[in-house]
Amino acid sequence: MITKVAVIGAGVMGAGIAAHVANAGVPVLLLDIVPPGAANRNAIAAGAIEKMLKAEPAPFMSKAASRLVTPGNTEDDLEKLVDCDWIIEAVIERLDIKQALYRRIDAVRKPGSVVSSNTSTIPLAALLDGMSDSFARDFCITHFFNPPRYMRLLEVVSGPKTRPEAVASVSHFADYALGKSVVTCKDRPGFIANRLGVYWLQVAVIEAIDAGLTVEEADATLSKPIGVPKTGVFGLLDLVGLDLMPHINASMASALPPADPFHGANRELPLIGRMIAEGYTGRKGKGGFYRLNREGGGKVKEAISLTTGDYRPERKAELELPKKFKDLLSADSKASRYAWKVMARTLSYAAMLVPEVVDDIASVDEAMRLGYAWKFGPFELIDQLGADWFAARLEADGLPVPGLLRTAQGRSFYRVEEGQRQRLGTDGGYHSVVRPEGVLWLEDIKRTRQPLLKNGSAALWDIGDGVACFEFTSKLNTIDQDIMTLLGKTLKVVGKDFKALVIYNEGSNFSAGANLGLALFALNIAAWPILEQTVAGGQATYKAVKYAPFPVVGAPSGMALGGGCEILLHCDAVQAHAESYIGLVECGVGLVPAWGGCKEMLQRWKTLGRLPNGPMPAVIKVFETISTATVAKSAAEAKELLFLRPTDGITMNRYRLLADAKAKALELARDYVPPQEGEWILPGEGAAVGMRMAAESFHRRGLATKHDLVVSSLLAEVLSGGDADVTRPLKEDEVLELERSRFMTLLHNADTIARIEHVLETGKPLRN
Repeated sequence: MITKVAVIGAGVMGAGIAAHVANAGVPVLLLDIVPPGAANRNAIAAGAIEKMLKAEPAPFMSKAASRLVTPGNTEDDLEKLVDCDWIIEAVIERLDIKQALYRRIDAVRKPGSVVSSNTSTIPLAALLDGMSDSFARDFCITHFFNPPRYMRLLEVVSGPKTRPEAVASVSHFADYALGKSVVTCKDRPGFIANRLGVYWLQVAVIEAIDAGLTVEEADATLSKPIGVPKTGVFGLLDLVGLDLMPHINASMASALPPADPFHGANRELPLIGRMIAEGYTGRKGKGGFYRLNREGGGKVKEAISLTTGDYRPERKAELELPKKFKDLLSADSKASRYAWKVMARTLSYAAMLVPEVVDDIASVDEAMRLGYAWKFGPFELIDQLGADWFAARLEADGLPVPGLLRTAQGRSFYRVEEGQRQRLGTDGGYHSVVRPEGVLWLEDIKRTRQPLLKNGSAALWDIGDGVACFEFTSKLNTIDQDIMTLLGKTLKVVGKDFKALVIYNEGSNFSAGANLGLALFALNIAAWPILEQTVAGGQATYKAVKYAPFPVVGAPSGMALGGGCEILLHCDAVQAHAESYIGLVECGVGLVPAWGGCKEMLQRWKTLGRLPNGPMPAVIKVFETISTATVAKSAAEAKELLFLRPTDGITMNRYRLLADAKAKALELARDYVPPQEGEWILPGEGAAVGMRMAAESFHRRGLATKHDLVVSSLLAEVLSGGDADVTRPLKEDEVLELERSRFMTLLHNADTIARIEHVLETGKPLRN
């Protein structure tokens, strides 16, 4: 069991690993060398913690987690490793330095503690050369991806002497506590993700230069059309750091056999050498392929010319890109020819790596999905093309056809047989893709069952043991009338036939909130009764969720904004993925929460907020949170903001979220009693005046716009109880009526309509 961890090496990677261990609630010792002449001998580790507290994206899920990281140094504190169950080495990629450190570690560590290296370039056999057998038994490689908090892949490599129990202990901790998908690799250069990913990046850069493409054209082509993040290739290199490229390429070139295709792509690029020499190493430097020019006090985003090396204003790529991957590779255009040259070599290389690097194609796909954030793994992409089509096209271009691709002739790499997803093996047979123990995935359930209820925006599924699952299926999982209608029907079905309900989906985001496009359409035709009915209907549906005769558990991951947040506020409990970003953002589009968000937050801060007595402290806190459209940047932070209760659960591993939510629902169902309707004691008009004054002070300082004052004034009316008698507690429906009336008032405001239109057109808020 791992109860304390040490990380040695407080660089960007080592510090990030330490922060994520702390995110799991586990104490971690962070050590680095003593800087020459420093007054603080722990300056490097302590400085790394301070930097991470200010960094974006944040390595820590909450500031409280940082207190679990203890800084130290390798001269004074190495003996403290005796208390650690897992010691992670993340120092410079030099074999002599690593081995010297291992000997010092081995002299002080406790028996059975696991030692691992975060290397991705030095073979395990080389790391262990000359080390004792006892050290070798406890040693493995654990290769994290940067940034460690957000990248879900962990590659694990063990040696012939490594104890299976050591690997099992680290893998279990990484899975449950750190939320990693653990992929076991062979001891080969670059393992899986970097072996393929570095090759992909190198080929993409070379082909873009040879084809005369701009960086914008290359990134537009090798991003959304193939299921890669919008950074594309050059944006990704800026994010990772250009200065790493020569080192990684040199390491791969020295380790790979002469016949490996990597050597054909590993040519010197003078432009990149010049950029590195001038400090253009990417986002951590002065810029990279893209930079922000601040000359003259402005902010102009620029891109570099791959032909001249000069910067110019960034311009949108004027390309017509097919939506389907196969169509992209088949078209006769500059972009399609580029996409084919890059992806043909990349996918072919992926097929060559099985079984050399790993024995199964599913591990390769998982590594690229989670290590490089591809939407589809390489073999899933080949299936989109058709293995036969791809092989024929390779042959036509004079490119080698890997043996594994010939094995797939006439078939696909994946298939579904009797509801079970199967992968093609190197033996020519199909083998089941097995989920880790304890993982429940709605995707698997949907292959074997029909929905209990379904319409265009939602579905209801039986997930076993008397628990049903309500799934959003609309675009961005936005909430519309179809969802509300089906949710109403769901409550009746679950009340009759099930013990509990889980609200969950496997989209990138739980819900982006109400469907603003439909709202704008209704506004444009002045359908005021329909709009008010929609608001009232949503309030009634969410209230029905709250008082259902069975427990309802929300299970968000990703964004849960606006109406998506409000449905969670009405659930009996929430089991949230650690990377849940929850908030009431309605004020940002010129509205106030009107599906019960105001009333629920008021009640939470009153009963759970640990504030001074009286109604005012809770009202002020809720006003601050909602008026600024505050979004929690993690589930841990959502607890601090009371979007989640202290008793709500957090699941670190996304794959385990549904199983954990189901278990929570069954636990609640054992002796479930629906909540009783409460009362809202609100402070009245005097409080509203105070909140307006606070908003006006922000306006005078330039922190709030003119329309912000209008929105916050109406929000203040809701939170203070409007003109209600302050001596009489308000009923729930009375607070809902306040929400609804002020919401409708704002819908009539031209500045609110402008905000809605701007968000729909640009995806960004309008500060009017």
